[in-house]
Amino acid sequence: MQDPAALVAQLTTLLDVEQLDPDLYRGSRQPGGVGRVFGGQVVAQALQAAQRSVEAEKPAHSLHCYFMRPGSEDHPILYRVHRDFDGRSFATRRVVALQNDQPILTLTASFQRAATGFHHQAPMPQVPPPDALRSEGELREALRDQVPDKLRRFFLRARPVEIRPVTPRNWFAPAPADPVQHSWLRTVAPLPDEPALHRAVLAYASDMTLLGTSLLPHGASWLTGEVQTASLDHAVWLHEPFRADDWLLYTTDSPWAGHARGLNRGRFYTSDGRLVASVVQEGLIRANNLR
Repeated sequence: MQDPAALVAQLTTLLDVEQLDPDLYRGSRQPGGVGRVFGGQVVAQALQAAQRSVEAEKPAHSLHCYFMRPGSEDHPILYRVHRDFDGRSFATRRVVALQNDQPILTLTASFQRAATGFHHQAPMPQVPPPDALRSEGELREALRDQVPDKLRRFFLRARPVEIRPVTPRNWFAPAPADPVQHSWLRTVAPLPDEPALHRAVLAYASDMTLLGTSLLPHGASWLTGEVQTASLDHAVWLHEPFRADDWLLYTTDSPWAGHARGLNRGRFYTSDGRLVASVVQEGLIRANNLR
């Protein structure tokens, strides 16, 4: 079993984009990655590039992305930052992620200097604590015999973010269910005390479990080969400070699906009930058996 600290060190390295020019950065490849790049990785690296161009006194509070082409694990990704606005309270950045001179993602992010104001939030759902739940790694291992050979390495590999679903499901024999799910997650080892990195890790993790929520009512799973899935756009609002190496409850729901697309929403809560981030994503959910 791979050392948890080593897994998290790989993640921080993956999200630590290399500066090539004042507004040009390069994101490294996932060690051992094969095929299509995980969308959360591109979002997080693009956010890191944007954060590098803004003073620390203005943390990111929102980001909006469009996925245009699938990224390939065969090549690094370049991130071109455009400094659209710098004001006293707010700053705005645009980032274009490029592979082989073609854009694969665009990101717009807004940054704000700390301010006071009105406050309210949606309450945290009442769910069992993470200590009462099995990890997704344990659940995956229990399904080892059902995993096709071509998926076994990917399905069973160690991951830097631990997920503990409140309602476990069998990815290879899914049954229809309400389009709502709750999962606790955190990195498997402590992260450095860098708020920008914790925001990037949350952006990375926000693409996990989300798109599958719109498949729940249909008893479908991309792992069975019956559906083609891909993120189309992705938005994250960062409300409050948090640590991505402490347990966060990620609660997701899907209010609509149609026309081979599914809309998904997510909320991140700390274990003491603070709403720290909100997410919305629309994704492709194309059934392979439909014409």
